[in-house]
Amino acid sequence: MPTSERILFILEVLVVAAPTVLVLLLGITTLLDSRLSEQATAGATRLAVGAGLLACCGVLGVMIATGTRHSVLDLGNWIELPGETGRRLHFAVKFEFDRLSVPLAMLSFVLCGVISSFAAKYMHREAGYNRFFTLFAVFLTGMIAASLADTIETLFTGWELVGLSSVLLIAFFQERPAPCRNGFRVWVVYRISDAALLLAAVVLHHMTGEGDFDKLLGTAAWPYGEAAVEPNEALAVGSLLLLAAAGKSALVPFSGWLPRAMEGPTPSSAVFYGALSVHLGAFLLLRLSPLIALSPSLAIAIIALGFVTAVYAYLVGSVQTDVKSVLSFASLAQVGMIVMEIGLGHWAPFLWYVALVHLLGHAFLRTLQFVRASTFLQDVRALENAMGERLPRPPGLLRFAQPDTRAWLYRFALERGYLDAILIDFIVRPFLRFFQWCDRLELRFIDRADRATSPNDESSGREVGQHA
Repeated sequence: MPTSERILFILEVLVVAAPTVLVLLLGITTLLDSRLSEQATAGATRLAVGAGLLACCGVLGVMIATGTRHSVLDLGNWIELPGETGRRLHFAVKFEFDRLSVPLAMLSFVLCGVISSFAAKYMHREAGYNRFFTLFAVFLTGMIAASLADTIETLFTGWELVGLSSVLLIAFFQERPAPCRNGFRVWVVYRISDAALLLAAVVLHHMTGEGDFDKLLGTAAWPYGEAAVEPNEALAVGSLLLLAAAGKSALVPFSGWLPRAMEGPTPSSAVFYGALSVHLGAFLLLRLSPLIALSPSLAIAIIALGFVTAVYAYLVGSVQTDVKSVLSFASLAQVGMIVMEIGLGHWAPFLWYVALVHLLGHAFLRTLQFVRASTFLQDVRALENAMGERLPRPPGLLRFAQPDTRAWLYRFALERGYLDAILIDFIVRPFLRFFQWCDRLELRFIDRADRATSPNDESSGREVGQHA
């Protein structure tokens, strides 16, 4: 193996290992009831994030120096099963380093490093300090696994780690009922997203016999891969992955969970729903660019979903009364625009680079705004007290609407598009009725089976009753 390849392999292993070691360190010490001190926890987090970031920068430097645009870290097949027509189904753990995954991994390390330094002081003497940083490490590991995944199994693992840590941090203040209730609500939406991703994995294995993205999207460097499937197959897999992306990035009709996620601590809100987690769905669509290039119908669906989400987020964000909700819907509006750019990439592939740059820049901006939000409000109040009046608010686009239309739009925005009510009435309640019917059917079947297997016991019981 040449020296450059050996160095690249070591650096790639370090990128993946740094956050994993941090999770093991914080998790094992917590399980053994020998938690690290606040200073040691913050130091270990900074060390792991710094090591991962330096390794990621080293990977980028080696790839630029050697002209490598695509490198795969293959950790082997963990499961192999016999398949149809002589193919063997295998579940591999592979990580891909290219123009798309390396920038997102670097973004994850940088922002998580900034937020960890902020949280070390923000969460000082908080009862759940160790729990926060343990879940924070799980989130970072999930983001690195999802951003570098070269198989759908690896992606699903990172996807689940991000979702689990997000929900547990929403319910961080578990002594109050509202965070727990909202965390459960977000978890239900994530379950729908995860189910769509799992179905996509099943379909992908059925089509190619494996979950490797190289088999689905081609081996060429992003975004020049060519999907080795038919247009109808690309539409089927792409639709499922679009549903998964919609749930994770709070696209319509799943946007109702986003303001509920603000129940968590400010550091987690900043890095999750302002910077990284909310962009994970858009990143998945960018990874699927060869499928989008193959299916115009999929591209049109992505554009429509992004447009509807951007308009919805603007309208609802215009009437929010707390700064975290305003920032969350502002983030959602930009995510909708990023999704539109990804869909338009079917006809203008350079827009995929525009979407990537848009994603990176927007993540940095929102992180700064979330972290600055509380002190910004204090500065505004001090300025208004000095002026003796409130600062003027810029008029919105709704001023151009007719009075009746403006009133309807304001009500629509205040009710957040009625999305929660629609999901409850047309999805949650029908599902509950269906499973309640299944439960009654199961109980009836069990009752009949019990009667069929023990007729003598029943007759003897009746005779004893009559005699008594």
